[in-house]
Amino acid sequence: MSSDNLGFENDTVMDYNSFGNWRQEHPMNYQDQPDSAERAGSVMRRRASRRRSLFPIGTMSATALGKLGLSEEDFQQEIEEEERDLVAELADKSTRDRIRAIRQLPWSLKDKSNIRKQVLLLKTSKRRLQLTCCTDCSSRVSVSFRRFATQVSAVRQVLVLWHSTLKEIGGKFGSSVLSYFIFLRWLLMFNVFSFLVNFGFITVPQLLDPPIGGSVGFRGLEILTGAGYFNQTVLYYGSYTNSSVSGHSASQNSTLPQYDMQLSYFFTMGAYLVLCGLSLIYSVAHSFRENFVLAGEVAGSASHLLCSWDFSVVNERAVQLRRSNLHVQLKETLSERVQLQAVLSISEKLQHFGIHLAAWFISSSLAVGSCSAVYFLCEFNLKLITDSNSPEQEAATLLLPIVVSLINLLVPLLYTLLRKMEPFTIARHQIYALIIRNVLLKMSILGVLCYYWLEKVAESNIGCWESFVGQDLYRLIMIDFLFCLLGSFFGEFLHRIIGTRCAKRLGVPEFDIGRNVLDLIYAQTLAWIGIYFAPLLPVMQIIKLFLIFYLKKVSLMQNCQPPRRSGRAAQIQTIFILLLFFPSFVGVLSFVAVTMWRRTPSPYCGPFRGLSLPFEAVSKWMDRVNIFPEFRWAVWIYNNLIQSALFFLILTLIILILIYVNWQIVRGRKMLIFLLREQIINEGKDKHFLLEKLKRLQSSKQTKPHRRPDQRTQSAAQAPLSVPPGPAPLRTFQREDQVDPDYYGVSERQPFQEEGTVPPASSALIQAMLARRQAEEEEEEEGY
Repeated sequence: MSSDNLGFENDTVMDYNSFGNWRQEHPMNYQDQPDSAERAGSVMRRRASRRRSLFPIGTMSATALGKLGLSEEDFQQEIEEEERDLVAELADKSTRDRIRAIRQLPWSLKDKSNIRKQVLLLKTSKRRLQLTCCTDCSSRVSVSFRRFATQVSAVRQVLVLWHSTLKEIGGKFGSSVLSYFIFLRWLLMFNVFSFLVNFGFITVPQLLDPPIGGSVGFRGLEILTGAGYFNQTVLYYGSYTNSSVSGHSASQNSTLPQYDMQLSYFFTMGAYLVLCGLSLIYSVAHSFRENFVLAGEVAGSASHLLCSWDFSVVNERAVQLRRSNLHVQLKETLSERVQLQAVLSISEKLQHFGIHLAAWFISSSLAVGSCSAVYFLCEFNLKLITDSNSPEQEAATLLLPIVVSLINLLVPLLYTLLRKMEPFTIARHQIYALIIRNVLLKMSILGVLCYYWLEKVAESNIGCWESFVGQDLYRLIMIDFLFCLLGSFFGEFLHRIIGTRCAKRLGVPEFDIGRNVLDLIYAQTLAWIGIYFAPLLPVMQIIKLFLIFYLKKVSLMQNCQPPRRSGRAAQIQTIFILLLFFPSFVGVLSFVAVTMWRRTPSPYCGPFRGLSLPFEAVSKWMDRVNIFPEFRWAVWIYNNLIQSALFFLILTLIILILIYVNWQIVRGRKMLIFLLREQIINEGKDKHFLLEKLKRLQSSKQTKPHRRPDQRTQSAAQAPLSVPPGPAPLRTFQREDQVDPDYYGVSERQPFQEEGTVPPASSALIQAMLARRQAEEEEEEEGY
């Protein structure tokens, strides 16, 4: 018999007389036993999944079933009876138990769905026979509530911002590109929260009591510069009063409480920054725990082959592109292994080190040169403002943001060229080096701008230097948005036109996730810095992010393809949030802290006018509160904790200890995971060893000549009764080794099978069925 005949089709060689004789000698009559139907039904239910999986309909021929003593009709009828019993048993269960039982069935989804439909049909038929007026009404009410809950969940999905658009992007370009748009939406929610907090606690009270002053006409240039007409509105710091606000309607009634704008401005900014910091810390810790600690390390090329497919991709073109990208990643992984195993000579190592050193020197020189150019341009910009305030000079203030945006656009392109010249052993190091260089460039430029605002502008003769800083940040955000539009047009649209029509070697441009994310982080850092100097600046950031989403979506759909090198989307999202927290948010927090605790506010504008430091507003409030005995505890906390450096030192030590403890816990869990993986590997090796030993044992037993029963009896009678010398475990193994050859499927009535051959696969299945039936009979006999 051919070993490929796994369905028992046209099996005319094998002889199943041994099984037929066994059935004649051991008849199975359940009707003579008490409660036989119930026990037979329970046995059938226990065997349903195993029989259905071993002998599906259509896999056994009539000849094979006849050799088993069964006909095809009997076999089909037995399966149907088992299904009916299973359906009846499931119908009697509760809803939760029924769902759990259906899920645990070792069947396909189609079979499970069929069983579920039969159960529901049976329960519906029973309900129709037992329905009364009350039950009918209650069932209708429950159905209505379920439908209402389903509609509410559908409405919630519709209300989620860009839900369907994100699903479309993920289906065409994969999870790595989708992570960029999810990160953009997350930043949008941050700015919406910032706008609601600032508008509700700062802007609305100021609008109830607007200051009296001259008005400037709107000329249109303010949209780009942020000066002129906008300088007289509540957009900037200088338009807020330092007195208590009560509103015109409440000014005649002195019994109404007064709203202190100084305390409101200070505590609103502080509370917002603290909440943002806690949210970022929680997001980083949760994402790092889920995607790095618990997810474990990637298991080499096996994970690329088995676990790296992006199942959110449904577009046919995207599937083909994803397949080719996976092919490239496998090639890169294999090449990395080859390169890691390759031994470089000392001259080659020195050559690579020299090239890397030169590349880092060039990139650092570009960053230092860019920062120097920005610093000298800042001083020139300050002279323009102090010399004149004409519209021409106001338009000239756009020079600084234009140069900064050009640097942020062109220098990263030079970094990309340097990356192609460097001989990296591992391809991932190219991406890491590029991200580090871009982050250093953007953060260095922001550091120069912050130094310029705190040291030069704050000490200059400008009447309201806080509003001037707010105008600079407004211009930087607006020009950065315009350069984002130009980058999408020239960098992606023209690249696609040239790559598809003129120079086809260029091809379709890839969507650069790293560069776009760093642009978002840079813009969000500007918005966070500007919160103190322009409380309504988040409105501009909201509009900008909203337009960027649709701009990038259209450019992605029309011009781009997914990146060829894309890591795990969840880990990419973690890296995005980590970069947003450090150095972006940490730098903003330091800048705002220096402004509130170390810089003198403008004497003629803003809520902190007349104070040496903005923090003095809290000190004066504590002096006013000290006269009330019920608030002495707050004064004690302020004097002994808030103003104490020792308290913050102890708090810092406690935080460091907690971080260290958590780090040790993470290391311990990683070690435990590593040991468990090693244990799994060792158990697999043990199972493989035992299986190989069992195969050798079976082959050795089947190669021995088969003796008749009389010969075995004579040999046993002639055998000596003395026990041969040797260790006890070996003698036990030898006794267990003397098993009847019929147990392994070798019968005396098999003239077609030569001695020393392995029984075919179909014979093994027959013997497995014999063993199961024998076990079932033994269970039934024990029940009696």
